[in-house]
Amino acid sequence: MRYLKRVARGALFVAASLWIGGSWGLAGCLPREFNDQGFESSRLPRPIFGPTVTQPSSPPPISGGTLLVLSDGRTAVAADSDRDHVWVVDLALGYPLFDLPLSPGDEPGRLVADDKGLVHVALRRGGAVVTIDPMAGTLVARRPVCPAPRGIAYDGRADELHVACAGGEFVTLPVQGEAPVRTLRFEPDLRDVVVDGDRILVSRFRSAELLVVDRAGGISERLAPPRLESPLIHNGSPFVPAVAWRTIASPAGGALMLHQRALTSRIQTTRGGYGGLGACQGGIVHSAVTQLVQGRPSAVAPLLPAAVLVVDLAVSRDGREFAVAVAGNAYNRTLPTVYRGNLSAYLAASDCAAGRLLSPPQPHGQPVAVAFAGEHDLVVQLREPAALWRYPSDGNPPQIITLGAPSREDTGHAIFHANSGAGVACASCHPEGGDDGRTWDLDLGQRRTQALRGGLHGTEPFHWSGDMPDIGHLLEQVMGERMSGPELTPDQKDVFARWVDRIPNVPLGAPVDPGAVERGRQIFEDPAVGCASCHSGAQHTNSATVDVGTGERFQVPALRGLVLHAPYLHDGCATTLRDRFGRCGGGDRHGHTSQLSEQQLGDLISYLETL
Repeated sequence: MRYLKRVARGALFVAASLWIGGSWGLAGCLPREFNDQGFESSRLPRPIFGPTVTQPSSPPPISGGTLLVLSDGRTAVAADSDRDHVWVVDLALGYPLFDLPLSPGDEPGRLVADDKGLVHVALRRGGAVVTIDPMAGTLVARRPVCPAPRGIAYDGRADELHVACAGGEFVTLPVQGEAPVRTLRFEPDLRDVVVDGDRILVSRFRSAELLVVDRAGGISERLAPPRLESPLIHNGSPFVPAVAWRTIASPAGGALMLHQRALTSRIQTTRGGYGGLGACQGGIVHSAVTQLVQGRPSAVAPLLPAAVLVVDLAVSRDGREFAVAVAGNAYNRTLPTVYRGNLSAYLAASDCAAGRLLSPPQPHGQPVAVAFAGEHDLVVQLREPAALWRYPSDGNPPQIITLGAPSREDTGHAIFHANSGAGVACASCHPEGGDDGRTWDLDLGQRRTQALRGGLHGTEPFHWSGDMPDIGHLLEQVMGERMSGPELTPDQKDVFARWVDRIPNVPLGAPVDPGAVERGRQIFEDPAVGCASCHSGAQHTNSATVDVGTGERFQVPALRGLVLHAPYLHDGCATTLRDRFGRCGGGDRHGHTSQLSEQQLGDLISYLETL
C-alpha cells in the first residue's frame, strides 16, 4: 500500500523530470581543457560570480557528506544544512516524497540507517540526533547528544549508534531510548565514525588522523595518510596530510579517507604564490583518497587533479567505483565538479595518474554530497540550487530531481568556497570557517593559519603582522594576488565581509571541572597577571600589534574557540595550551605567569578552553 501511495504521489512529476534529465546528454559535456589524462591547460580559469546577492540569515560553511541512499536502491535521504530540512526522495519516480522541517539553525549533517529502516541524522548545531521514518515521512525522536555532533555510525552487533563530536565527546546511544550507553572523551575535532568489525574508527578533522578504538573504549592505534614527495608535483616538495573531509568504510576493510595535503616547503607571497599551473603543479593544497587499515602501512595516494574543496566521497556497493564531490569548482565553469572512477585503479596509481578518472556530465550547481544507488547509479546532491542529479549506470542522460526549496545563494559564501584560479579556495585553508591547523613556511616567516569563526568586525587590522587594514585589502592581497583570484567589486567585498563575519563559533560542552574554570577566570582577569589587559572585550582582543617576546610585533589574536585551534602562537610552536606557557611563549612579556603554580596554570588553561 505504501508503495502504491508513493507511485500515486509521484506519477504526475515523472514526465517533467525525465524531460529535464533528458535534455543533458553525455556528448560534449566534458570541459575543453579536461580529458581522460587530467587537466592539461597551462592557465586555470578564474571563478565567475553572478549578480551580488546576500541572505538575511547566512548559509553555513560547507561541510559535505549529507546524502544517504537506502538499501532498496531507490530511496534517498538528503540533509539540507542550508535550509534546516531533510528530504526523502524516490529516485525511481524522480520526486521528493517528504520534506521534513527541523528547527532553525539545526544544520543537519551526517546520516545513517539502522537495520529497521530508520534514519538517524546528526544535527551539527542542534546538539542532537534526530530519528526519522523515511517510509512514513515522520520525525520519530530527537535526542540531545553533545553540543556539536559531527559523525554518526550504526553498530549492528549491539544495535547502537556511535556519535563523534567536535568537542571530543564520543557518545554511544541505543537505537531506541533516551540515555546514552556510554560517553568517552578523546581529543577535540572528531569527525567521522566507521564500525570495522571489533573496532571503531574515528577520524579527526584538521589533523587527518584515524583513531582505532577498541570495544573497551581505548585507543589502540593511530593511523594517518603518508606524506607525498613526487618530482612531478611542485618539483618534489613534500606534502603532508591535513583536513579529513570525509571518512567511510573501505570495501577491503578499514577506512577510506578523503583528505587534503598541504605543501611544507617555502611559499612565496607574490602573485600566484599560493597556486601553480596544471593538475600536477596545482595549489599549495590538493586532495586525495587514502586507504587506512589497522596494522598495515598505507600507500601514498595520487592527487585528484584540478579538484578544489573535495568535500564528500562514496563507493559503489560492489567496491569497484568511487566518486567525489568537488564543491570549490562550482564557479569555475570549465572545471569538473564531480569525479567518478575505478577505485582499485586509483589506489594503485601514483603521482597525478588519478587524472585518468573520468568525469560525468557536470551538474549545474554546487555539489556537496555523492552516493551510489543500486549497483552503479551515481546520485549527486547540490546545495544551490537544491537538487539531486541521478546518473544511470547504463549511460543514459542524468535525471534531475529539483527539491523545490528557496534559494540560499550568497555571494560571500560563493567567494569563500570558490576555486580562486590557482587551485585553492579560501576554505582550503579555512575549512568550515575555521583553520587547517597548519603552520606555513612563507617568505614572511613561519605563519600559522588563523581561524575566522566568531566575527571579524572590530578586530582589524588583519594578519599576524597587522598589515591588512580591512577585509578589502585582505581580499586584494591574498585572494587577488597570492591566490590569482578575480578582481572583486566593492559590493562583492562587502558581502564577503558580511558572510565571514557571521560564521559562528563551534558550540562547546560544559567544562569537566567548573571550579577550575572559575579559578582560571579570576587568574585571567587579575591585573597582576595581565591576560585581560590585551585579551579584552567580547572577542578577547584589543586588536593591538605588540611585541610579547615571541620574535617581533604581532597582532593580539582573538581567543574565541581556542581549544579547537591548536597549535598556538604565530609560528605554531606551542602544540598545546600548556606549551604556550613554556619556552616559546614569550615569558613574562606575554602576561606575567612565571609566578603561577602548576595547579594555577591548569586552572587558567581550563578557563581558556571554555572561551
